[in-house]
Amino acid sequence: MTAAALRIGLTGGIGSGKSTAAARLQALGAHLVDTDAIARELTLPGGAALPALRECFGDACLAADGSLDRAWMRAHAFAEPAHRAALEAVLHPLIGTEAERRAAEAPAGATRVFDVPLLVESGRWRARVDRVLVIDCPAERQLERVLRRAGWTREAALRVIAQQAPREIRRAAADAVIDNRDDDPAALAAAVDALWHHWVAAR
Repeated sequence: MTAAALRIGLTGGIGSGKSTAAARLQALGAHLVDTDAIARELTLPGGAALPALRECFGDACLAADGSLDRAWMRAHAFAEPAHRAALEAVLHPLIGTEAERRAAEAPAGATRVFDVPLLVESGRWRARVDRVLVIDCPAERQLERVLRRAGWTREAALRVIAQQAPREIRRAAADAVIDNRDDDPAALAAAVDALWHHWVAAR
């Protein structure tokens, strides 16, 4: 009897290098489901989440093109727990449904990797995956990397880091942890390759 296709939940704090690890897993043959990309699509002009978000937050949450103003939402949702809860109540069910639809499109037997920034925080994802992989680095390295991105202020980055699960909580939820404190893409790729061999290729 053929083993069921493995479902891996990939997570890590902002600036951890999770997206780089996701790209490597995809290159190795994983069927990648990027929940952050799904969230962006849901909040583009005409996106399925926009009517409910507009009802919750008013027109102020919309950018000039009719999409969600992500900078506005970062400033408000991460500063006020009730706003964040309202945002998640709208987005999380829609993201979950679309993620499963995309996972079902994978070739038979393909390993599914769910890239979920808030996997630990949501409380919903652990039961949906077989293994959890955490990409980890110290908070000061997260901050340094986020500040290299366009449109981020130190205050906004610190708010996001503070609202995400502490490192020790993420690590405790993991089946494997890859330390990515060094800006060394080759070392990160090698660690991902080794884990892929252990979890997938050697099955």
